[in-house]
Amino acid sequence: MADSDGNGTPLLDELQKGPWPSFVTEIKSMADENKMCQGLLGQLEKSYRDKQGYWKHGGIVGVMGYGGGVIGRYSFLAEEFPDVAHFHTLRINQPAGWFYTSESIRTLCDIWDKRGSGLTNMHGSTGDIVFLGTVTDELEPIFSELSAADFDLGGSGSDLRTPSCCVGQARCEWANYDTMNLCHDLTMHFQDELHRPAFPYKFKIKCSGCANDCVASIARSDMSIIGTWRDEIRIDQAEVKAYVDGGINIHKDIYANCPTRCMDWDGETLTIDDSNCVKCMHCINAMPKALRPGTDCGATILLGAKAPIVEGALLASVLVPFIKLEPPYDDLKDLLERIWEVWGEHGKNRERVGEFIQRVGLGNFLEEIEVDLVPEMIAHPRENPYIFYEEYEEDDEDDEE
Repeated sequence: MADSDGNGTPLLDELQKGPWPSFVTEIKSMADENKMCQGLLGQLEKSYRDKQGYWKHGGIVGVMGYGGGVIGRYSFLAEEFPDVAHFHTLRINQPAGWFYTSESIRTLCDIWDKRGSGLTNMHGSTGDIVFLGTVTDELEPIFSELSAADFDLGGSGSDLRTPSCCVGQARCEWANYDTMNLCHDLTMHFQDELHRPAFPYKFKIKCSGCANDCVASIARSDMSIIGTWRDEIRIDQAEVKAYVDGGINIHKDIYANCPTRCMDWDGETLTIDDSNCVKCMHCINAMPKALRPGTDCGATILLGAKAPIVEGALLASVLVPFIKLEPPYDDLKDLLERIWEVWGEHGKNRERVGEFIQRVGLGNFLEEIEVDLVPEMIAHPRENPYIFYEEYEEDDEDDEE
């Protein structure tokens, strides 16, 4: 393999050394059959040598009727590397929980080998199947063939990004709601918001079945939907005793790691003060045969996470401490639409909803979306010991009469 000067790719070769898999190896494996991969290797080698990126980002490119799903990318070195003059990326809406049949994966790969570079990312940070590298003329044929195979494009740009979820009740005993059903329902219901960018910036929804948060929703999604319960943790005292007999130290291994120290073990019986339990799942993870979530299950809705782009990184904060999640999920959909209406009207360009809340203040935001303030929303206690309340004067109609 050689760059445009015929000197090989010594810098890229260095990235193949060591114990870890290398993206360079994957690109080289495709380069003998795909000219785009050959051009990509040449441009990447030049970028490493010159310590400079040579990609143009953006551009008006997409498929008919959709404003998102295709990320335009062009090369500054089109004359030197004509095979990557265009190198557009497509985001494909993944199945809920990332469940595939072998046939469906072969279908995707056949389309991409025929129409693009053959390079994929399974999956992107939002969750999508990512097709890396094709030319403008191939976009409509790819979209047509994907549609025929019952696949759709995902979100990109200032829109609802492709909702994603953990495997939930399909394979996990800790899931407190049907994450896959909710993810699919939201995806189908909000098609316009997903495909036609109209927000100040991106908005991500991720669904986790429990506080283990296997899709990292609390750090990576504007709306994090984390399964929880509001009744008592179920305890099998005999199994607790078996864990202790097997070497578990309740005080050191369980109690010391409980955020609220809401547990007590007297040598025979484990008791839990459920009113102080924050449903963190630590004790359940440590003794899964002895402890289980309660039976009154639902989810906690958190809002505002983002990576550090314009401002610093944010973790999501509690918006709704508990909500029952049952089809058709009208309460959740109504909440989303109220959030989008306020944020869409008053948000600045490229301002995530978490940054918007910081700018306008949580109290003002909650008032606009008609959500009551509750203690669970407080991230940390006030440093100022003085508490002030707004006083509202309400007309007493009885007195006027």
